Amino acid sequence: MAPLRAGRPLKRWRYLGVYRPDVMLCVGDARVAGVPQRWWAVALPDGTLIEGSRGVELSAGRALVRGVLDLRLEEPDGMQVVSPHGRSYIWTSKHAPVQVRGRVSAGGRTFDLDGGDGFVDESAGYHARHTAWRWSAGVGRTDDGRRVAWNLVDGVHDAPSSSERTVWIDGEPCEVPPQAFADDLSSVGGLRIREWSARESSMNLLLMRNSYRQPFGEFSGELPGGLRLAEGYGVMEEHDVRW
Repeated sequence: MAPLRAGRPLKRWRYLGVYRPDVMLCVGDARVAGVPQRWWAVALPDGTLIEGSRGVELSAGRALVRGVLDLRLEEPDGMQVVSPHGRSYIWTSKHAPVQVRGRVSAGGRTFDLDGGDGFVDESAGYHARHTAWRWSAGVGRTDDGRRVAWNLVDGVHDAPSSSERTVWIDGEPCEVPPQAFADDLSSVGGLRIREWSARESSMNLLLMRNSYRQPFGEFSGELPGGLRLAEGYGVMEEHDVRW
């Protein structure tokens, strides 16, 4: 993708989330007009949230934060969508569930990971100057024992059909109808979140404004299609940005 199209700079990012009952984390690597932004966070059930931006290496197959985590990833084929946005277009590829193996050290504890608890978001495009969305991603099990993952969104790639809204059932993706997000991010559709902690940021500069909140937490209720969760872990997110 060219660095500039229809007067808009290319924005792209790769995001890894790992969602488990004992530890959750995210690692991100973004480029806005070629300028890098990197971050990581580890969340624990007691409300502990440890964050940073240094030592991040994130690529297909690996996530490394020096002194914090070293993970190997086995990603299934992604669900891909291209959508119009502003005067141009945006693209995304969502991968779930992702097999994650490795170790995380945070809050004085060490966690050995070996399971399908991961979620990868790869996105790029020429977003409109004002872009806002709400998003939820997570993994879990239904009350009849099936493995599920979900990706629900409002604001980008959210057309009535050919959207990025997806539920994976035992690894098989299925597009689902639009789901309403609560203004306070306490629920989406039939899902409710019990929040552990939240990543938050706010910035107001002359040419750029950003408001962001991403809670980690435990989910209960129903996924689209009446799939009742026995357990679920993941994130909600609200992002409103001008650049």
